Amino acid sequence: MYRTHTCGELRISDVNKQVTLAGWVQRSRKMGGMTFVDLRDRYGITQLVFNEENNAELCEKANHLGREFVIQVTGVVNERFSKNANIPTGDIEIIVSELNVLNAALTPPFTIEENTDGGDDIRMKYRYLDLRRANVRSNLELRHKMTIEVRKYLDEQGFIEVETPILVGSTPEGARDFVVPSRMNPGQFYALPQSPQTLKQLLMVSGFDRYFQIAKCFRDEDLRADRQPEFTQIDCEMSFVEQDDVINLFEGMAKYLFKQLRGVELNEPFIRMPWADAMKYYGSDKPDIRFEMKFVELMDIMKGHGFGVFDSAAYIGGICAKGAASYTRKQLDALTDFVKRPQIGAKGMVYARVEADGNVKSSLDKFYSQEVLQQMKAAFGAEAGDLILILSGDDAMKTRKQLCELRLEMGNQLGLRDKNQFACLWVVDFPMFEWSEEEGRLMAMHHPFTHPKDEDIPLLDSDPAAVRADAYDMVCNGVELGGGSIRIHDAGLQAKMFEILGFTPEKAQEQFGFLMNAFKYGAPPHGGLAYGLDRWVSIFAGLDSIRDCIAFPKNNSGRDVMLDAPGFLDQKQLDELQLKLDLKDKE
Repeated sequence: MYRTHTCGELRISDVNKQVTLAGWVQRSRKMGGMTFVDLRDRYGITQLVFNEENNAELCEKANHLGREFVIQVTGVVNERFSKNANIPTGDIEIIVSELNVLNAALTPPFTIEENTDGGDDIRMKYRYLDLRRANVRSNLELRHKMTIEVRKYLDEQGFIEVETPILVGSTPEGARDFVVPSRMNPGQFYALPQSPQTLKQLLMVSGFDRYFQIAKCFRDEDLRADRQPEFTQIDCEMSFVEQDDVINLFEGMAKYLFKQLRGVELNEPFIRMPWADAMKYYGSDKPDIRFEMKFVELMDIMKGHGFGVFDSAAYIGGICAKGAASYTRKQLDALTDFVKRPQIGAKGMVYARVEADGNVKSSLDKFYSQEVLQQMKAAFGAEAGDLILILSGDDAMKTRKQLCELRLEMGNQLGLRDKNQFACLWVVDFPMFEWSEEEGRLMAMHHPFTHPKDEDIPLLDSDPAAVRADAYDMVCNGVELGGGSIRIHDAGLQAKMFEILGFTPEKAQEQFGFLMNAFKYGAPPHGGLAYGLDRWVSIFAGLDSIRDCIAFPKNNSGRDVMLDAPGFLDQKQLDELQLKLDLKDKE
């Protein structure tokens, strides 16, 4: 037996017990004739004591232990003289009588501590060491608990877990596919699924009624903090449902997870915000509503007073930061520089302070009378001590997105985005289509299987850009945690959708004939949702990135620096696949 107890198990009630522990050396300290070693395993840390007086040879052996050595010790549990209230085992220590080095270790390239000295790149290269850190391990433990609770909730709601294939056919819509060559079918390729979308719809045609899967999904797209090339969805589908049925059930799941995993009771119904309002007041389809600071449009007030930038603008809008009139000129200049960053793209920023006497002091005083500035102040409902920040531009949508970034930055600076506070909502009534400059055509905003709102179906012929979708996203703290839609279940309507998206009937049949043919055999009305498991875990753990809640993530270039993947195939493998590479040199 390697151990009788774990390193997080022993308490004061265990004093005088003889025990055997095994684990990794966290750190060691020599104090006079005593050597203290912190022994760590997945469950915690226990202090070991080696006494030179009792056993000089054993103490000398302990003095040669390095960090991350794997050891086994036997000894007696003793009450600590100097207790450590920061760890559960802080009342006891082990007076060691036997020491066995199971495996010596090289000195790790960074400290295995919560606040490590290792940067992202080195930690990802040695991820197996990074996973020894308690805070990283706790993220994966949280992920484990979440999957258990998800399965428990969905099972109680009558869902059946079904696995769908990983090797599927390539789809032309959405993000780029990862493709896999087929050796047995030369020149042909599988794709890794971006989601099990069509397969779960087929399960509804099959009569399964309620399906779920904790599904691996793959998208070959540019990476951000909340994206990875492979990610995990809590993927669900239901038959004989309308939008409210799906939203209510998965709002229930969200509240259940908050209660079970964070001890947070969310008793009020989640706000349901139309997409048009989200864009108008927040400049984002995933608004952070932990704080107010809604956009106010100022076109009627600020145009026509001789300030050329505003007079020629297609949109003028601003936010009011409560109590921020104390911002210095240096701070305001820094905010101007912030919105002028290339990734945001604003040309400048206008500010106005509401003084203690109620007057408004603006950076554009020479263009605007106090009467006009008071109208602006009233539009915001601003009071003494408030700061108004204004952006303008030639494109309303683009300028609102810039204003969104400014709003979030002000929320950060004013401490309004507390990670322990949660504000959830549903964004609904999305546009059915969006225009793609790259493709030169309308594209499905979600996917081509989304059902249009019944009252907008007549617009499919006359004004498809005005059609709204039976689609919905669940947002928490400015993060999209998941989304879904009611699906098309009629073959004729699905064919119409493909026509609007530019598919010929032959192309639609080639790509999705299996689905449209299945609809002809009696498809029930159905809809579903997919929650992002990685994003749920990251928001519960208070992380800014999903990488630390994934055991072996990719870096921002989509590489696994530990496995050095992706990599090249040798010529024999290429020959078996009947592939020939024609690599273009990058200039």
